[in-house]
Amino acid sequence: MFSEPRSGRLAAWGNALLAGLVSPDDAVLAIVGEDAVHRVEGLPGESAPVGLTLALGRLRALGVSGLRVALPAPGHPLGLSGPPEFNARALEAEEAVVCHGAAFGLVPEVREAGPEGDVHVEVVWRCLPVREAPPADVPSLGEAERELAEALREATEVLTRLDVAGSGPVAEAAIDAYRARAERGREVLAPGYPPRAVRVLELAQRVGALVSLAGANGHGAAVSASEMAARVAALRPVERTARRAQVAAYNSVVEERQRGAE
Repeated sequence: MFSEPRSGRLAAWGNALLAGLVSPDDAVLAIVGEDAVHRVEGLPGESAPVGLTLALGRLRALGVSGLRVALPAPGHPLGLSGPPEFNARALEAEEAVVCHGAAFGLVPEVREAGPEGDVHVEVVWRCLPVREAPPADVPSLGEAERELAEALREATEVLTRLDVAGSGPVAEAAIDAYRARAERGREVLAPGYPPRAVRVLELAQRVGALVSLAGANGHGAAVSASEMAARVAALRPVERTARRAQVAAYNSVVEERQRGAE
């Protein structure tokens, strides 16, 4: 969770483009980020992969009015609605984009290319049919914000009690450095998102960074099996809560639009 998911960038800036708030060039530039190129494969009517600009325009013509994020993990199909083939591919990639308004989904396949020392990243989004049903386990922004605050407080208490690396000043410095890198040259969310979504996403990313740091530092000072088990138990629900909050933030524009249409 140290890096912004590619599905988040595609959904956020794709939603801004669909709403007419950014130009196609600006949207594609933000979605691609530091990757070399993104293409979409399997679009109806296209026999070969196409660029993002054409793909987003084609999806709009097919009826897509919004894009949602899914960040599934084993045993937790967060943001997915089926069918099994799409869910399996999304679970393998640990992320996906699900279209609203037309039954399509996009799963990224990340490939590295180029000689040693000059490796670049290419992303192919595979377009697949999805089931039109409510996404699994996605909270509202308000629910996500409350859950994040509670989970962070509880986990910090446990980790501090176990003297686990990831809750002290070194972790704070690492998190601040991560946020500085992540925020250079980009907005937290694309135009059109409410301030609360930005706030929830920032907190979710910070919580995710804390979990990653704690998990990357071995067992810290947790020397007994019971302490190790307590640490794992503390981190698992926090990581799950952070992923749910990220999805809620990215999907908030579509959810608000849907409520307004009811």
